[in-house]
Amino acid sequence: MAATIPLARPLIGHEERERILQVLDSGILVADRVVREFEEAFAAYLGVPYAVATSSGTAALQVALQALGIGRGDRVVTTPFSFAATSHAVLHVGAAPVFADVDPHTYNLDPDAVEAVVRRGGIRALLVVHLYGLPADMDALGALAERHRLLLIEDCAQAHGAAWRGRKVGTFGHAAIFSFYPTKNMTTGEGGMVVTADPEVARVARLLVDPRGDAEYRYDIIGYNFRMTDIAAAMGLPQLARLERHNAVRRANAAVLTEAFRDLAWLRPPAEPPGAHHVYNQYTVRVQGRDAFARYLAREGIGHKVFYPVLIPHTPAYRRLGFDGHFPVAERLTREVLSLPVHPGLAPQDLRRIVDVVSAYRPT
Repeated sequence: MAATIPLARPLIGHEERERILQVLDSGILVADRVVREFEEAFAAYLGVPYAVATSSGTAALQVALQALGIGRGDRVVTTPFSFAATSHAVLHVGAAPVFADVDPHTYNLDPDAVEAVVRRGGIRALLVVHLYGLPADMDALGALAERHRLLLIEDCAQAHGAAWRGRKVGTFGHAAIFSFYPTKNMTTGEGGMVVTADPEVARVARLLVDPRGDAEYRYDIIGYNFRMTDIAAAMGLPQLARLERHNAVRRANAAVLTEAFRDLAWLRPPAEPPGAHHVYNQYTVRVQGRDAFARYLAREGIGHKVFYPVLIPHTPAYRRLGFDGHFPVAERLTREVLSLPVHPGLAPQDLRRIVDVVSAYRPT
């Protein structure tokens, strides 16, 4: 059998190596000039005034929430169908996540489900995830947040460069976060970013990330050590420079797969609603009998993974905290979704092999 086609693979070029060697030669390895350069470049890319680099996307979530003043006694509406860092961060700041069901076509928060939850009262904020690289409906969700005077936070960990009606995600909320984990559309190895248009949110976020920012050691804010290193930022700068090009390849790869799978009655390709610019961090299909299909792909050497096989409020840790709830759409997705390779490292023969293997499958 041919070698397995990996689900994801970060593309690291000579520019990253050169920038990292420059940092090593400088002898300054902590957050310094290169981190500032990366923050400024990322802010300019989005068209926002402030960006604060962090050690991870999870750290960025916690910092963004805390910088907005979200804490004990607050309730934050978010999705049950995502990586759990989103709701973990809500708990870490002392607030409580409140889950709403998702849309069956986009897998992002369903505005009607969110509205129903918010109308029960007691909600302080809305935390929107742009899942798999597909932007959520920010017209509906943004209007909902404004109507109910909610803080709006975007989790763009999987959506670097995605846009809604021509406007990049990360620019709609009071704050937004990005992750630079190796499977993302761009990487720093590990790392994250908080972005905002609010100077006070940026100031507090910076002090939370790096308590060294208080040069006189007065510590008006009890912060953390969530700093990004110059080594990570050195990797991030050339990654950011190639982001649009790599996203274009992801979209082209996705178009090949979607066209090839269009007539497969047993498989539903990912949607891209009008107004959405999908960047395909994952190419996630829906298949009834998903687990048998996954075993077939494993035998045929096609990398794949299920994101996510269990809802956050149904995990043991959350059940122990008293979370539960019924989310019909999200629960069905946990049984049907599966992600296939779509990354820019795929060669034409890799795409052909994925198409041939998937098309040859016969559900039983």
